[in-house]
Amino acid sequence: MIAIAPILVAGSANLDFVVRAPHIPAPGETVLGRAFRTFPGGKGANQAIACARTGGVVTRMLLALGDDPYALPIETSLHEAGVHLKIVRVVGEPTGTAFICVSDDAENAITVAPGANAHLRGDDLPPLDGVTHLLLQLETPIQSVTEMAQRARAAGVTVVLNAAPAQSLPRALLDAVDVLIVNEGELAAIAGPVPSMHDALERVGVPCVIVTLGDRGSCVRTPDGRFTQAAFPVAAVDTTAAGDTFCGALVAALSEGAALPEAVRVASAAAAIACTRLGAQPSIPTRDDVVAFLRSAG
Repeated sequence: MIAIAPILVAGSANLDFVVRAPHIPAPGETVLGRAFRTFPGGKGANQAIACARTGGVVTRMLLALGDDPYALPIETSLHEAGVHLKIVRVVGEPTGTAFICVSDDAENAITVAPGANAHLRGDDLPPLDGVTHLLLQLETPIQSVTEMAQRARAAGVTVVLNAAPAQSLPRALLDAVDVLIVNEGELAAIAGPVPSMHDALERVGVPCVIVTLGDRGSCVRTPDGRFTQAAFPVAAVDTTAAGDTFCGALVAALSEGAALPEAVRVASAAAAIACTRLGAQPSIPTRDDVVAFLRSAG
């Protein structure tokens, strides 16, 4: 069943240039790679597709694209997933790109050229009538992200921020966030020097903080306490979009009314499935995939 109230994702969209190699090059090292492919990607676009595929929710996306050929596969992928687009077309700027090396042990190294993503502004945010959740990331200008979060908070929309890539955040942004999703490095960048993850979680000051821990699962801190979610064991092929899949699936589940522990469980399952497939958006599972996976996991 399609939820009446939509989710809005605002953020980046890139074309990913992916090469597989035995290992990720060290500084100054040249590694002979193997297969090369391009995939639609970008944290914002990946998360929008994860919302649309894994949940029964209307998903909208605000994104900025160049007027070049790289934009077409991104738009096509989003449309095919059922995401409704508001595109800011930036004439004279290239569409965002990412250069990704994926190693044989499924780790990756990513360099992003923002291109048009750097031109997304707070004023570009569309009307929020009926929107339940606004999902944001940090591959667009931090000032724009802050303005969007503040506008959504003022409109009574639940603001979810995936604070990636890692960087320190202004207090004005954190004060407008309801749910913060980070990995350990991103949490450390926000909290600053602290003795432990416990102290970092307390220092952040956001009502709900979810820390993803890779194959160790995730840790969640809420006003009512803490809980953990174990990772689902899988044979990983490519972890590129696992975090984005987690974020999108989580917000979709929350929008449909799932309690937070169940939403985290669903998100963890979706991320685990994504790790078993190559590419960013092609790896993101459907709702049926997630249901079947959870049924088999017991």
